[in-house]
Amino acid sequence: QLQLVESGGGLVQAGGSLRLSCAASGRSFSSYNMAWFRQAPGKERLFVAAITWGGRSTTYADSVEGRCTVSRDNAKNTVDLQMNSLEPEDTAVYYCAAANLGSWYRSYDDKMYNYWGQGTQVTVSS
Repeated sequence: QLQLVESGGGLVQAGGSLRLSCAASGRSFSSYNMAWFRQAPGKERLFVAAITWGGRSTTYADSVEGRCTVSRDNAKNTVDLQMNSLEPEDTAVYYCAAANLGSWYRSYDDKMYNYWGQGTQVTVSS
């Protein structure tokens, strides 16, 4: 069992930056691939970024490529999402998620993820 708690969301002006953090508790955090998804009001949940269990590989949605960086610290049981050059279109609730090993080939698919946080709101004003 893994519990995930996101933090770091808030209100920021377009062009600004935010760093989201996800703290995990429970067993074997380093055994999970981790990801960030987001969901805007009235829209489906979308993939943002993912990172493998050891942090060696990352992948990003086209919409955030070059603007976001996902990282993890297995000693601290955390995974972060650094977001730069934020746009109003980035406004959403951001969720942290964990998936068992073997899921990497479909890291963009929310159905691969077993554990989810409660989400943190990011609002980007124009």
